[in-house]
Amino acid sequence: MTAANAPAELVVTGGRVWTQDPQRPWAEALAVRDGRLVAVGTAEEVGAHVGPDTTVHELDGAMVLPGLIDGHVHLNLGGGQAAFELPLLPTDGVDEVLRKVREWADRLGPEEWVVGGIVGSTVMDVVADVEVLARLDEASSGRPVLLRDDSMHNRWVNSRALELMGVTADSADPEGGHYVRDAQGRLTGVLQELASAEAERAFQTSVPDPQARIRTSMETALRILNSFGVTSAQEAATMAAPARALADLAAQGELTARVVLSTPARPFLEDGVVGEELVAEVAPLRSELVRPDFMKIVLDGVPMTRTTALLSPYKCHHGEQPTTGDLYWTLEDLTAQLQRCCELGLSAKLHATGDASVRLVLDAVQTVRASHGDGARFQIAHAEYIHPDDLPRFAELSVVADLSPYIWYPSVIQESIAAQVPEEIVAASWPVRDFVDSGALVAAGSDWPCAAPTPDPWTGLQTLVTRRNPDPSVPGALNEAQALTLEEAIAAFTTNPAEAMGIGDVAGRLVEGYAADFIVLDRDLFAVDVAEVHRTQVVRTYFGGRVVHERAAA
Repeated sequence: MTAANAPAELVVTGGRVWTQDPQRPWAEALAVRDGRLVAVGTAEEVGAHVGPDTTVHELDGAMVLPGLIDGHVHLNLGGGQAAFELPLLPTDGVDEVLRKVREWADRLGPEEWVVGGIVGSTVMDVVADVEVLARLDEASSGRPVLLRDDSMHNRWVNSRALELMGVTADSADPEGGHYVRDAQGRLTGVLQELASAEAERAFQTSVPDPQARIRTSMETALRILNSFGVTSAQEAATMAAPARALADLAAQGELTARVVLSTPARPFLEDGVVGEELVAEVAPLRSELVRPDFMKIVLDGVPMTRTTALLSPYKCHHGEQPTTGDLYWTLEDLTAQLQRCCELGLSAKLHATGDASVRLVLDAVQTVRASHGDGARFQIAHAEYIHPDDLPRFAELSVVADLSPYIWYPSVIQESIAAQVPEEIVAASWPVRDFVDSGALVAAGSDWPCAAPTPDPWTGLQTLVTRRNPDPSVPGALNEAQALTLEEAIAAFTTNPAEAMGIGDVAGRLVEGYAADFIVLDRDLFAVDVAEVHRTQVVRTYFGGRVVHERAAA
């Protein structure tokens, strides 16, 4: 018997298999050999691949999907938070955060850092106050504190942390960031954008074995992703040490997801080399499962702190001067950077959260497409505010709309945004229906650990369909006319991010020849009320045909 005709190692049969294959959307069974699908079809068709040593899993009618793909996630930050740090909920108020800091600090040595997250934007809106800073100092009993907000762009630190950072009231703001001060010029402990990197750097000097911590963080993140049915991911901003940890896991046969890396073009919130030096450092790490194929470019900040670049001004409060936010790149510089990406054989993930920054990206891409063609992939994260004139340009220029519905619901970010961004802009946000109808590729991701405490894709998938908070006690909808169908939402978590990441030839579908990455669910998504989709549990996750997650028995 030839290898091509050898029996399957694994057959999964008796299910309702949603394949994401437009030629054959439904099947009953799968056969796996050498980590690949060798048959997808009826139970009878796949049964022909059963041999004496084949493992057969009977599904009893359970639903099967391709392994989900998280198109935007921060593995080191998310895994580190889950493995080592003080867990905070974005809904925790100031008093609750301080109580948790106090309890956590009591477990630590006198010089150990209290590190945690995520602090909701609604809390960050009110803690830029020296009296609140004094309360944080008291809660930590003199230990340094570093708390991350739900955008991961900003930090809240205490006086001891500022001291270890070498920051005083006379310190000049770092390029690309701010030490937030009160009206009297006093430091408040709130750090915006690249000022946050100073705090992260100070904390890292206290970690005795950084690489061991990163290794554990990556393993934890992958285990959590697998538990939610995620088998591929795009790491949204990858520094050298996390990239090495992933490569080591892959070399040891312990990597349980395929990961596409995005290396920052300029200094980032995490410490380390960036730009082409980083590209050269991670290039030798390439393998089947680890692909350093993207560069990360940050065009602006976040709307909660008015650092998102808008075409029209933010709301004015108390006689403030009008502002439209910040652009970190000129058109000339960005165009040159994207052209350089093409020359290096790289694609780009571009953080552009405002209609002005989105337009800048599209203008640069238009020039680059004219000179370099369609080879490179360009993703705009997060495609939140889009001027109507620019919306059709996504499809015309083959630019991916990278979005994280977790930022809409159930996070508190929208509440903070509403206090800063004009109502008419918020009301038109996240125009996903228009993207799909125009032919643009929409790829979803969690942006974990931003916005929500877990990378649960089922909440995001439901929200793409309902545009509502999964909690029925929270009323209202966000731009409800932009809702997707369930089929379109599933595509946004499977085939679409696979294509956007450059792995569409191996992942995102259940067809012969593709990787045997698939999941078994506790419910049929097409048979339940869409308002119940967020309750979905993954019974079993297969990666390359092997089980990497199995739900514990009730």
